[in-house]
Amino acid sequence: MYESYFDWDNLRLFLAVARAGGLGPAAEQTGKSAPTLGRRMIELERNLGTELFHRKPRGYDLTEDGQALLKKVERIEARVLPVTESGLATSPPLVKISAGTWVTRILISAVGRLTGSMSVRLRFISSEDLLNIGHREAAIGIRNHRPEEIGLAGRKIGRVRFGVYAADESISTWVRVMSKTPSARWVREHSQEDDAIEVTAPQNALELANAGLARAVLPTFIGNTQPGLIPVSPLIDDLEHDQWLVTHHEDRFLAEVRHVIDRAHAVMSEACENG
Repeated sequence: MYESYFDWDNLRLFLAVARAGGLGPAAEQTGKSAPTLGRRMIELERNLGTELFHRKPRGYDLTEDGQALLKKVERIEARVLPVTESGLATSPPLVKISAGTWVTRILISAVGRLTGSMSVRLRFISSEDLLNIGHREAAIGIRNHRPEEIGLAGRKIGRVRFGVYAADESISTWVRVMSKTPSARWVREHSQEDDAIEVTAPQNALELANAGLARAVLPTFIGNTQPGLIPVSPLIDDLEHDQWLVTHHEDRFLAEVRHVIDRAHAVMSEACENG
């Protein structure tokens, strides 16, 4: 029966639950939530066509079939571990972070705080388009709204505000970013009759403003840190929004993802407060 079904990930989780004697202790060891482990054990039993556990209020005890599977899986583990513990599996875990240009700029400047003492590889995906976190295109996303998709978890960071910045108030030429972000749309709507320079990358807007060639709409956590720029308008109420840190509800229990989530939240919270 057991030879016809092989999914090492489910079997690995089975080992954790069997050895720990319950979902809670196994969750701490595996980084998976207790509900996720419970579903995976049900899935394993369904595929094997047998019950593996006696589910009790204080833990999981193995059935006779569960004991038999444990022995078989431990033999598999003895063959698998030498491979996973060899040089083939020495790279630190990868955490992909998706965010817009300005948030990515802040996070990269604090990369040492994000990694801390943990050995982890970071991949920054800077894009004004939203990646699909549910499909694991990124482990962590910084978004301007609370996640609504099933399976995603969100943590509020703070309030983001925008203003118009320039080297001095006499500069009337606008820089328009050719994108679909709310700030880009706001500039297009409010500068139709004015001179403008068009760019395709938000970073170029900052460069033009710093060069004294144009005025640009920037988040305050960027604009207020530029020594050569001053705000030349009141804050733009239409662009103000909450910022959220978003991840897959299962991935947030992975040690490396939780590590980066906590530190990214601290970094961006400080940026929003100081901005």
